[in-house]
Amino acid sequence: MRTSEIKRKTAETDIDLSVNLDGTGVNNINTGCGFLDHMLTLFAKHGRFDLNVECKGDINVDYHHTVEDIGIVLGQAFFEALGDKKGIVRYGNMILPMDESLILSAVDISGRCHLEYELNIPTQKVGDFDCELIKEFWYGFVRTANVTLHIRKMAGYNSHHIIEGAFKSVARSLKQAVSIDKDFSNEIPSTKGVL
Repeated sequence: MRTSEIKRKTAETDIDLSVNLDGTGVNNINTGCGFLDHMLTLFAKHGRFDLNVECKGDINVDYHHTVEDIGIVLGQAFFEALGDKKGIVRYGNMILPMDESLILSAVDISGRCHLEYELNIPTQKVGDFDCELIKEFWYGFVRTANVTLHIRKMAGYNSHHIIEGAFKSVARSLKQAVSIDKDFSNEIPSTKGVL
């Protein structure tokens, strides 16, 4: 089983997160931010990652530290759970429709962190959630997961749908990328021999 549990405590957040890359989407999410809970639940279900997240953050200030730090810890957990990356497909992509929204994502588990983020969310907030934090979440994730991630809005005008489509699309891209290719289960998918 490719699993990881990460605990991270700072002056701003106290996070306990576990992930099973070979799960069924079972999840228990409690971040103190309802919108983020919703997005992480979708992420777990669509990626079929078992995911538990418990976070106590300084949400009396705003959601910034909570959202960014959970992205960081989720990336760490993916990195650890992948181990030597032997046998993984490595690449994944998905064009996902969410009503009027159409979101493209593509991932390379490359060992190099890079984010190309072009969502262009039309409103500043969804409920009490600052939409600019979505980029902070994914930036935190790619930095610690050591992956290249592209997220692009191809269509869409409803902010909730755009963000939801992004989380679903990335989850499905990641699921494809972390899957084991049975024909190459003992090989590192790189000419360098290491990722």
